[in-house]
Amino acid sequence: MPDTIPGSLRAYLHGLPGVDEVGVQRRAAGLATRSIKTTAKRQAIDLAIRMVDLTTLEGADTPGKVRALAAKAVRPDPADPSVPSVAALCVYPDMISTAARALAGTGVGLASVATGFPAGRTSLEVKLSDTATAVEAGASEIDMVIDRGAFLAGDYAKVFDEIVAVKEQCGEAHLKVILETGELVTYDNVRRASWLALHAGADFIKTSTGKVTPAATLPVTLVMLEAVRDYQAATGRQAGVKPAGGIRTTKDAIRYLVLVKEIAGDDWLDPAWFRLGASTLLNDLLMQRTKLGTGQYSGPDYYTID
Repeated sequence: MPDTIPGSLRAYLHGLPGVDEVGVQRRAAGLATRSIKTTAKRQAIDLAIRMVDLTTLEGADTPGKVRALAAKAVRPDPADPSVPSVAALCVYPDMISTAARALAGTGVGLASVATGFPAGRTSLEVKLSDTATAVEAGASEIDMVIDRGAFLAGDYAKVFDEIVAVKEQCGEAHLKVILETGELVTYDNVRRASWLALHAGADFIKTSTGKVTPAATLPVTLVMLEAVRDYQAATGRQAGVKPAGGIRTTKDAIRYLVLVKEIAGDDWLDPAWFRLGASTLLNDLLMQRTKLGTGQYSGPDYYTID
């Protein structure tokens, strides 16, 4: 259920404290320099693997590719059963049935982008139909995109009401709300969109579709982590954050884990509350994990191409 917001939505959102742009960038840059020792690095890599939403969102996706990616989601390294499964597999709605059969009984979540991904410029009726179809086909998570045009035009009520409606259509499935922060222009808008989505019932707020540049950045994610932290303090409800797009290396992933710990706290260091949206990150995590164990890189050709 959405939260009750006192007064007008516009007054509420514009009454949020402004973001210190220089301060946010400086703090994110400072945290990105933190180093992790070898013992902790292995734990961080395994945690990052467990947080990955393994993703394929291409027009050329085939049932065979989705089945192969589902197998990789469950068993990232077939030669090493100690490697944990990823959090979820994310695909287009028409591939949900194929993915659901491949993931049945594995414990790996199944996410579907819906609501007119990636632009979000379609009718509410179509968005709700997309969502219902994906959930009926087996999606346990829905990644919806907000109407950025409506948000930037100041039509906050339209964005809020659409999130509420999609959340209701999700039923038991979790709702991740994609803000597409690269199109929101300012950190203040990122903060407003984050709070709007949280009050409308989002289970997660997500940076990007991966189709717009810039996608995820550390400063933007920092602002969103502050939002979920402060929202929980104000309402008692915990929600998650998912940076997505452009996260390709183990070093990138660890920087995000440090950010989570320092900004939101240890409670968010869990796949239930933090995810990494990526299509190429997993292979680098596997290579770095192998090097820690053997002292040698296995090389990118050792792993399947996502």
